[in-house]
Amino acid sequence: MSDTDRIAAVTLDDRTVARRGPDIERERKVAIFDLIEDNTFVLDGRESRGPYALHLSIEDNRLVFDVRSEDDTAVVAIGLSLSPFRKVVKDYWHICESYYEAIKHATPSRIEAIDMARRGLHNEGSDLLRERLNGKVALDDNTARRLFTLLCVLHLR
Repeated sequence: MSDTDRIAAVTLDDRTVARRGPDIERERKVAIFDLIEDNTFVLDGRESRGPYALHLSIEDNRLVFDVRSEDDTAVVAIGLSLSPFRKVVKDYWHICESYYEAIKHATPSRIEAIDMARRGLHNEGSDLLRERLNGKVALDDNTARRLFTLLCVLHLR
């Protein structure tokens, strides 16, 4: 990864986010921290180079990637329909709720089984995100996973 093909800052549009509980807030903070620490974000077909500041929001049933330079100059806005993500996001939050509850009371083997399902859905969502961004932005696996987490946080109602 070069120093320019990356995200240096991330913000979420809190106007579109429901009140988050502590587990969700922890997921958001970890995803943003990990994303900024290690990511690959290459805008396809663009001469402009990063590092980038990324603002994520939901507008008119679309996930909007407002990509800016570090000095806040607009680079590009990419909108993705949320429709393809609805089922995987819903299933992901459902299994996350089961996981958070299992941590409190379940056996280690039950927690592990739920966590495997959770990771599988997370991978499915991040693969879908990469597919939908194909031709617009190139991402590595970990960047896609962290961005999917943030999409889920934004999508939470």
